[in-house]
Amino acid sequence: MNKIRTAVVTAAAVGMTIASLSSATAAAPVAPKFLSASQLPASISPWHADPVKQGLPDSGSPCTAGIAPKASTAYRDFRTELDTSARQTTTVAPSTAKAKALASRLRASIEGCLNRLKDTHPGLEGEAFYHGRINVEEGAHVYSIDTADPDVGSTDIGLYSVGRDGRTVTVIEWGQLGDLDGAPLKGFKKTTGVAVAKLY
Repeated sequence: MNKIRTAVVTAAAVGMTIASLSSATAAAPVAPKFLSASQLPASISPWHADPVKQGLPDSGSPCTAGIAPKASTAYRDFRTELDTSARQTTTVAPSTAKAKALASRLRASIEGCLNRLKDTHPGLEGEAFYHGRINVEEGAHVYSIDTADPDVGSTDIGLYSVGRDGRTVTVIEWGQLGDLDGAPLKGFKKTTGVAVAKLY
């Protein structure tokens, strides 16, 4: 009888262990997915994607640096053989409310970026535009910043977007030499929609 009782207890313990492991596996957070190189706006030369890296990049964007927390952020850099580059930065916030607040801060930082650039680079000229909302998950917002430095004779165009899916916020940044007329705004909007929809 003791052997039978011991066997029953052992079987029950094993069952509880398996159940606990199954619950832990089911509860494990799913990491958000990133864009692939083929999902970037069309370019004359092919896009190359770096591996996804945890934390914040050493060289942050002047428009979004210092906003997202390092501990819950990851990023991926993209580049072409020409002077075109892009970056996706994704942050998983502790709650939906904090993700919403983070997205608002990022949008405000992008909206005020041109003025900050002009303050730090006297003589810089430029225009900034808001290109509307994309209806994907909790929404995404698209911006452009077109700058020209008369002293150097260079022009740069940057496209930016901030999107949110629940408690996850993703930022897409794209830049190259030139101006807004030569930027793939339509393609960038499509990329932004794909990025937000692809997170989970």
